[in-house]
Amino acid sequence: MAKISRDRAERIARAHACENCGEYSYKKLTVKPAPAAMRDELGEAWHAVKICGVCGMQQELGIDDEGEIVYVS
Repeated sequence: MAKISRDRAERIARAHACENCGEYSYKKLTVKPAPAAMRDELGEAWHAVKICGVCGMQQELGIDDEGEIVYVS
């Protein structure tokens, strides 16, 4: 299956609520291609780092080729 675009990965990351406060507002969101090690281990295609605009919590999110979230930390 074709890899999803960076724009689609950004929309998926924004649609995932903050794990701490449940808000959808982010003051910073960065989406980059996943490192080779993460791609091999977890099947991650895109790696997102986001900072909540309400509580300030930093989260990392892995998204696979099909647009599914493979982990949140």
